[in-house]
Amino acid sequence: MPSSNPAPAATKPKWLAIVGIGEDGADGLGAAARRLVSEAEVVFGGRRHLALAAPLIRGEARTWPSPFDAAMAEVVAWRGRRVCVLASGDPFLHGVGATLARGVGADEMEVIPAASAFALAAARLGWPLQEVETISLHGRVLGHLRPLLHPGTRILALTSDGAAPGEIARLLTEAGFGPSRLHVLEALGGPEERRREATAAALGADGTPCAPLNLLGIEVVAGPGARVLPLAGLDEALFEHDGQITKREVRAVTLAALGPRRGELLWDVGAGAGSVAIDWMLRHPSLRAIAIEARADRAARIGRNAAALGTPALAVVEGAAPAALAGLPRPDAIFLGGGATDPGVLDAALAALGSGGRIVANAVTLETQALLTAVAGRLGGDLASIAVARAAPVGGMTAWRPSMPVAQWSWVKP
Repeated sequence: MPSSNPAPAATKPKWLAIVGIGEDGADGLGAAARRLVSEAEVVFGGRRHLALAAPLIRGEARTWPSPFDAAMAEVVAWRGRRVCVLASGDPFLHGVGATLARGVGADEMEVIPAASAFALAAARLGWPLQEVETISLHGRVLGHLRPLLHPGTRILALTSDGAAPGEIARLLTEAGFGPSRLHVLEALGGPEERRREATAAALGADGTPCAPLNLLGIEVVAGPGARVLPLAGLDEALFEHDGQITKREVRAVTLAALGPRRGELLWDVGAGAGSVAIDWMLRHPSLRAIAIEARADRAARIGRNAAALGTPALAVVEGAAPAALAGLPRPDAIFLGGGATDPGVLDAALAALGSGGRIVANAVTLETQALLTAVAGRLGGDLASIAVARAAPVGGMTAWRPSMPVAQWSWVKP
């Protein structure tokens, strides 16, 4: 009688080995990792990796091409042969493993990680890793660090080169965090390991280069006048603007209506100072935004605000909608803060959204409010009126000074 149990599914051969290696080189690898390196027909890695593993390599050693091939075409071309890729520490923590996984299935690879630089740094400093902010600044604008600078926060930051600790120290000092304690951890895990400590102000003024391979531990201390960026709801005073800015209270309601979700892209059309796009991006590191602004001076100002307020990856498009919207990646959400009455702008925004995409449009003028009322009558969605008053001196006393009310229409595309 035939068995009722299905035959086991065939598994792909694990042709690709990804081995994490530390500064202690071949001596720090376990038996399984050593075997994978030795048995490989070809071993890929940076010059440093290949030198560290040299005593084990029996096959062909290949350094990464310059410029680096993000598609990993050379590795993938060897599919089916015995290939080993060497990586620093944990290959799937800001490493080459994530790049390879875009073209190679997990069932085709055997991965043996080493301790990550973050793990080694936490062990040296005695910092519980789950209580620490971690960030990679390797090849990235240092301004990405800015939103993490809150008093009492501990940060571990991967850097790019020996000059980076000094540059980061100067960034902290200029933002008012000069008293912060910095720990420069060099060549972690190897015979040349070294640790230096100084305040941000002192390290930034020192100018002594560090070892090219380093990680920076930061204990954030705010000095007098430090500009601490809140997690949400940036005050208008933090922005450079000419009055064309969505006020903090209205912006909070607007962001709530936009409902950001991880990994989403926002178009901020008629961006003014870029406040909505910047606040959107500060909600989570995975969020992206494009600010579209017709005026050249305002577009330049948005770029400066983004750099100063911790969102240097904000894309700025100078041009008038709807023409400036052509060719942009499809948004998940759109904020229309200006220009809704310009011919074709609202229609182009609605057309750009996919199913489930959200749009929020704010209006101050009666003409724009009438347009939003009409489109709400045609498409549905929610209409709200936002009225804000702030206390201000009147004579020798205090009274409420109201801002112009804002009509807001929000809609989700079927």
